[in-house]
Amino acid sequence: KGSYILNASTGNRERVGRLLEMHANDKKDLDYIQAGDIAAIIGIKEVHTGDTLCAEDHPVILEQITFPEPVIKLAVEPKTKADGEKLSTGLQKLAEEDPTFQVRTDHETGQTTIAGMGELHLEIIVDRLKREFKVEANVGAPQVSYRETISKKIDHREIYKKQTGGRGKFADISFEMGPIEEFEDYEGNEDRITREDGFIFINEVVGGNIPREFIPSVMKGFQQALSGGIQANYAVENIGFRLYDGSYHDVDSDQLSFELCAKLGFRNGARKASPKILEPVMKVEIINPEEYMGDVIGDLNSRRGIMQSMDTNKEGSVVKAHVPLSEMFGYSTDLRSLTQGRAVYSMEFHDYIEVPETLAKEIIEDQS
Repeated sequence: KGSYILNASTGNRERVGRLLEMHANDKKDLDYIQAGDIAAIIGIKEVHTGDTLCAEDHPVILEQITFPEPVIKLAVEPKTKADGEKLSTGLQKLAEEDPTFQVRTDHETGQTTIAGMGELHLEIIVDRLKREFKVEANVGAPQVSYRETISKKIDHREIYKKQTGGRGKFADISFEMGPIEEFEDYEGNEDRITREDGFIFINEVVGGNIPREFIPSVMKGFQQALSGGIQANYAVENIGFRLYDGSYHDVDSDQLSFELCAKLGFRNGARKASPKILEPVMKVEIINPEEYMGDVIGDLNSRRGIMQSMDTNKEGSVVKAHVPLSEMFGYSTDLRSLTQGRAVYSMEFHDYIEVPETLAKEIIEDQS
């Protein structure tokens, strides 16, 4: 207490004002804490979930926690003008302490959306807004965060040409695009490869066919195009690009021309690459009395669930399955009805899986 510690994650020194041992709503002041203690620190100015705090003379940094991307979102708006400012403040503070919770504002519509790991997660967030920040908000229906990808490797050439009286715009690129797996084993100069989560860009342009200063603009154009989707305006992931040729104009070519050319190239090329819609699938575990086992499994099958295991322990029958998130809305109520309130369940994100074709058509129609 009263000493300085190091935030090893940021490199900043922080002063410890008070140390508290917490027991529910009760707290007890401490003079020091040691290995194995769990305590609250008051007085730290800049710290985030996942940061490592340590002694200044013994710096150590623990491995960062990897948090999954949110899989469900819904729109929120303040009920009154007075709630508007409190809503944005509350959401910002909640997002700072919970890395799996995200807030976004659509600058065109002004609509605020919140995203999290499930229905219950967002229900708790909305409840905390009311209790802790005294904000009354209108909440929209939950929406699943689908993703898009492509399933076939293709070659594409895109020429962007625009003349508006003065200096024009010109860019010409030839590239290959396909599922990221097609590019992961690429053997070549590592300096020419950019690898990011769900994205690979390989530059194989030689001989100055595209000037070196325009190559980053091509990559930027591809990256920005991924957020706009292919068929249904959902973010695109797990995709690779290999830029291998192109041309330019001494006067009309610039960085913006090549960026726009890459965006158009992706949009036009992706339609030929067998685009797919992906949906989040959850790992679901249900513990219920054995006499309801058949009803529970039948209900999961009707929700497009895939059984992983069935077991029995001292708590009851345990069913584990992979179920699409879109089929899990309102599940807690349905499960209570099926089992007379005697079953419990938990779920966590598993993976993104291709949506059946009939459902994909519905999703595309809804978005258009």
